[in-house]
Amino acid sequence: MHRYKDITVDEVREAFDYDEETGDLIWKIKPSNRVSIGGVAGSYDKYGYRRLGYKSKNYFIHRLVWAYVHGKFPPNDIDHIDGNPANNKIGNLRAVSHEENLKNSKLNKNNTSGVAGVYWDKKTSKWMAHIGISGKKVHLGCFDDFFEACCARKSEENKYGYHSNHGRRA
Repeated sequence: MHRYKDITVDEVREAFDYDEETGDLIWKIKPSNRVSIGGVAGSYDKYGYRRLGYKSKNYFIHRLVWAYVHGKFPPNDIDHIDGNPANNKIGNLRAVSHEENLKNSKLNKNNTSGVAGVYWDKKTSKWMAHIGISGKKVHLGCFDDFFEACCARKSEENKYGYHSNHGRRA
């Protein structure tokens, strides 16, 4: 995805209306035969985000929604607070740094413990806990008890400002 230097907020507002109830962008113009005025803009990608092809460029709908409502494009990432990439209601979007966005991630599909940053180490026969801080993996300790490992992880999440949705299953 490009950095939105080739579309302006005025162009977004000329081409679309924003539906506050659904979070959708609605076409005000007809840029191609595949689009109808009044239709919902964009389609879902394989990750659940709505994307849009417009003037030979691809855009994430959530970034266009942000620009439409706030009058400027976000400088970095947009976080879907509830973790649902299809929910583009403005109250569900927040402009954050990439690092902050990572603090509201769903549980990795390879996770076997059910808790982010906690895993069973076969070598030591202990529960290990770690957390990502400023792009570095920080070891939080080895634990005999799963609950203790989870508490250590949660404590650090609170300390470093992780979002309460971090580690959700979906």
